[in-house]
Parts: sequence; C-alpha cells; structure tokens
Amino acid sequence: MARNETRRLSRRGFLKNAAAAAGGTLAVPYLIPRGVLASEDKLGANDRIGIGGIGIGRQGSGVFRNCVKSKHGQAIAIADVNAATAAKHRKDYKIQTYNDYHQLLERKDVDAIVTATPDHWRALVTIHACQAGKDVYAEKPMTLTIREGRLMVQAVRKYERVFQTGCQQRSQKENRFGCELIRNGRLGKIEMVIGHNYPSPWECALPAQPVPEGLDWERWCGPNELVPYNKDLCLPRANPGWISFRPYSGGEMTGWGAHGLDQIQWALGMDGAGPVEIWTEGPKFDPPTYTQPESRERGEKICSSPMVFFRYANGITVKLDNGNPGGAIFIGEKGKIEIFRGRVTSNPAELVEEPIRDDEIHLYKSDNHTENWLECIKSRERTVADVEIGHSSTTLCHLGNIARWVGRKLTWDPEKEVFPGDDEANSHLDRPRREGYELPETV
Repeated sequence: MARNETRRLSRRGFLKNAAAAAGGTLAVPYLIPRGVLASEDKLGANDRIGIGGIGIGRQGSGVFRNCVKSKHGQAIAIADVNAATAAKHRKDYKIQTYNDYHQLLERKDVDAIVTATPDHWRALVTIHACQAGKDVYAEKPMTLTIREGRLMVQAVRKYERVFQTGCQQRSQKENRFGCELIRNGRLGKIEMVIGHNYPSPWECALPAQPVPEGLDWERWCGPNELVPYNKDLCLPRANPGWISFRPYSGGEMTGWGAHGLDQIQWALGMDGAGPVEIWTEGPKFDPPTYTQPESRERGEKICSSPMVFFRYANGITVKLDNGNPGGAIFIGEKGKIEIFRGRVTSNPAELVEEPIRDDEIHLYKSDNHTENWLECIKSRERTVADVEIGHSSTTLCHLGNIARWVGRKLTWDPEKEVFPGDDEANSHLDRPRREGYELPETV
C-alpha cells in the first residue's frame, strides 16, 4: 500500500494501491466498490448484507457461516491464497472465489467482510476493507503490533465503518454478569487480579518442503520475509503451527490472551486505556528456535517465563500466573470472583447470587456476537467489541510480550501509546514489512 495517503481513495487511487499492495503483479477489475466514492446510500431495514470472506480458515469459516445463515446476511464471495480451500467454499456456498482479496473488495455487492487470516495479514486487510467502504469482522487477536492497532482504529473511524473484534466472550451473558459484579463493587476495593500465564512466541527455522499445488505461498507470507514452506508453519495449530512463531503471531499471549486479558480490561473499566507499568519476575526470557516439527509443549514451557505483571494508574496490579485462559481471578476486600469462558464463580458463593440492580452499572448487552455485528451494520451503532476495545485489549497482550523481550521494568503511556524515552522498548511497537506490503503512514 502506498505511503502518505491522507484522504478517502478515489477509484483510480484504490486500484493503483491495491495493485501495489500485491506487489504490482495483479490485474484488478476496473469497478467502483460501494463506499469507495462518497455515497449516501445505506442498507434498508429489510436489505440483506452482502458478506465477503477473506482468509476464513479454521476459525473464520464458522463466523462466516453464522453470518450468511442469518436473516441479515448473504454469501457473496471469498478470497483465499489456497486454491483447495477456495474450491471448498465455492462448492459449499455456490459463490465466486478469488486468490487476491483486492478483487473481492472491488465488488459493489460486498457490503462487509469477515477476515480470519494469520495475524500478520490482519491490519492490511482491515485497512483496505475500510478504504473500500466495507464493514469488518476481524478475528482476534486484532493485530500483530501495537502500531497496527492504532492505524486500524483510525481507518474504522475515518471511513465510518462498523467493526467487530472476535472477542466473543463479550457476547456471553455469564461473562457480562461477572464483569458487572466487579464494576459495581461487589468485591469492594480490588487488591489483585490473577490472569493466566500465557506463553510468548518463539522462533521458526523449519526445513523446506514442496509448496502444495494451488497454494500462493508468496502471498501467504505477505508482509513477512519470504521463507521456505513447511506445513507445520502454514497451519495455525500443528507441530507447532504459525500461532507459536514470532514473525506471524504473538503466541498464546495474544491468542488466548485476547480473550482472558480482554475480560480483565472489561471488568476493570479499562476499555480504551491500559496499564502504566509492566515488568517481569523470574528467569530471563530465552525462546527456542524450532528447526524440526514438534509439539508446542517444549516451546510453551520455556516461553512462559518470566512471569509478567501489569499495574494500572489506579494501583490495581495484574499478575499472570495460575488464572484460567478465558478470564481471571479478581481478589478484593470482600472475597474473590473468577470469570471463565461462559461461567462465573465466587467465594463466598453469595457474591454471584445477588442480581445487578436497575440503578447499577449495566454493560453493553449482546447475546450473539455475529448478530450484534450484523444488526449494528444496519443501525450504524458501535458493536460490543468495537475496534478501540479490540485495540486496547490486544495492546495489553503485546505489552506482556514486549516486557519479556526487553527483560526489565517498563513505563507505558496508554494515551500516547509509547514507552516514554525508551528507544529499545519502542522498537517493538511495530515490525518491518516487505516492500509492497507496507502499512500506510496515514489511512
């Protein structure tokens, strides 16, 4: 994508930049997608939303299916770098498929996209979709880097898009109730929060294997360095899969952490904010390099040290230790509450038996994550897991990884999103990208 772009893309500008983002090698149809040019047309209450899918593999296929089965949605097209995956979707949904997602974004009948690419592709797909006038459902973790998240927020706001992050626990009534209990002071003063000790990612040097027929491996690598293909890199969770490798993911710190740490942010009322100090305790971080396929067990054990701590400006400390992956243990003056995925418990037990009164804080109510997104596309309201929420929760995950990589106490400015006066820590706010896949300086 070309740099220094500061305004809504014209038809010619969108086509030019789409080709640049793909290395300048693709012929893109000369069409005007809905929303690229200034337009006042909006979906009516009874109109069905045209849904496109970009990289909807293991996780995203379920989200896409839920959207197009809804009374609000219909399947239009799918883009995937794997021809075999695209062929399956083409057969299942009787729709057109593409190798290059820019061609999908050019379609006037695509109103919104679901994307569940590997993490290193998430920002570019989202920004391009916003520039093309499409609403976005992006799987978690929302970003690979903190800078990506800020640019995604800017793109969603500038082009007035409806965005949902795949933090679906915000649409589970038990999780909402648990967070409401804490927000309404059932524990009194919070003394400590114990989260799960999520492992950080490690390094990949797997041997080369023949690229399967129909897989565009160069495009799969995208913004990252072009490396040899290996099936245990290409798959998300295999031996070990790209989710465990640093160039492509933040490991389970951003994988499961995007769920559990998101619940901490929600319960503490820290959406759009974050901690002011991060530090580690324990052995120096020493990630392995996998040179042969093997399970995640060894890497995750090594990369769970040292232990990570966060402190918010209000004095609340979060310790990543023996909490559950989908939530956390909140300890206060009056007892403790533990939030899981779809369950909340307390000690004493009566803490979770008292309902939330009408005059107390009630959090955003959503009982179905994809339906919430589709309904908001029509109302143009913000979703339960809006882009700023996804960005601040994923930033907390990234801060945990950065603390391990740097190995010392860090001061964080959550408003400016920098480590004041710390060049080493600030170097981790973003990552290098291959030519032709750069992020725009402005969106």
